[in-house]
Amino acid sequence: MSTWSQDDLDQLGGADEVEVSSVRRDGSLSPTRTVWIVRVRGQLYLRSVNGPDAAWYRLTRTFHQGRIQARGVTWVDVDAAGQPEVDPAVDAEYARKYQGATAAIAHINSPLARATTMRAEPR
Repeated sequence: MSTWSQDDLDQLGGADEVEVSSVRRDGSLSPTRTVWIVRVRGQLYLRSVNGPDAAWYRLTRTFHQGRIQARGVTWVDVDAAGQPEVDPAVDAEYARKYQGATAAIAHINSPLARATTMRAEPR
């Protein structure tokens, strides 16, 4: 497992939103998608607010890699869905970080979105 630099954790974990792309079979990047990202215990987590049917999520899960555009960092997705030690902490961080967006938090912490929890590791 690779680890993020402190600067990456601060910048990415502190960002309100990040633009991500999935890496396609041929190595090209999909169009960017804006997602929320949270930092929990020195790790970065993303979820698909639209659940597992979102195109960026499906493509990322198929090839297990994506790109965070702002930092130019390629990341490997690690399926973190359904991990009882992770989900409550990720839920709590989404609720804390985006506390003004009550309806959006309900979506991002819903069972549908929770099932898409990915831990991003630098490549």
